[in-house]
Amino acid sequence: MNKNTNSINSEDTSATDALLSVQDVSVHFGGIVALDGVSFDIPSGQIVGLIGPNGAGKTTLFNCISRLYDVNWGDILFSGHSILKSPVHRMSEIGLGRTFQNLALFSNLSVLDNIMIGGHSTANSDYISNALHLPWIKREEKELRQRAFEMLKFMELEDTALQRIGDLSFGIQKRLEIARALLSNPKLLLMDEPAGGLNHNELSLLLNTIRRIRDEFGTTVLLVDHHMGVVMDVSEKVVALNFGRKLAEGPPAEIQQHPDVIEAYLGTGKK
Repeated sequence: MNKNTNSINSEDTSATDALLSVQDVSVHFGGIVALDGVSFDIPSGQIVGLIGPNGAGKTTLFNCISRLYDVNWGDILFSGHSILKSPVHRMSEIGLGRTFQNLALFSNLSVLDNIMIGGHSTANSDYISNALHLPWIKREEKELRQRAFEMLKFMELEDTALQRIGDLSFGIQKRLEIARALLSNPKLLLMDEPAGGLNHNELSLLLNTIRRIRDEFGTTVLLVDHHMGVVMDVSEKVVALNFGRKLAEGPPAEIQQHPDVIEAYLGTGKK
């Protein structure tokens, strides 16, 4: 039986000033419990890391927040409102962006065209207007192209604009996927394994980029990554999961010393 809490009243909305509030979320796949009563809040403007061993439930939670998965119990509030009845295609419209562990880019298109795709979800065009090539469609497309180029400048990749994206290195493609996600002006950016496959220099650049995204755009960031150095360095708060449950939540230094977290990763608690 699905026990989703899909609506909130005015008292619920005023109860929290968090941009994202995960409330007692549980997800079952048949007899497998992927998430078991997970709760935490993310205030606006914060960088939060989500960690846990393989199978801890990190990707499942990401997929629930971005509405790829339904929850069996609990609620997820974004800007004080439940998103559980919102379809996937409206996530960008309400202010949620995401990058993926496996790059979701079109290798045969140019860099600029790939970036522009990130803004079409917030555009006002429709099939008929596009077919008729109405003047306002041309203006909107021009504005979108300009914004895409500005994102490339932000990522310091404007020289790649006309290159075929499949001809670029993996590290550059990872940065371009971030640029595409930013084009929709998300309030919250979900970053799934952004450090995966990057070398030392690229990791340093990634840390700087995440901080700039928050500082220059005011974008809240939730990232999941197996690279503990990245998560602990850039995050202001860390949420640790294991076997679908929340183990701990707090500042990075506190989480690194938490006995339950140490046991989950190393198989032994602190003496």
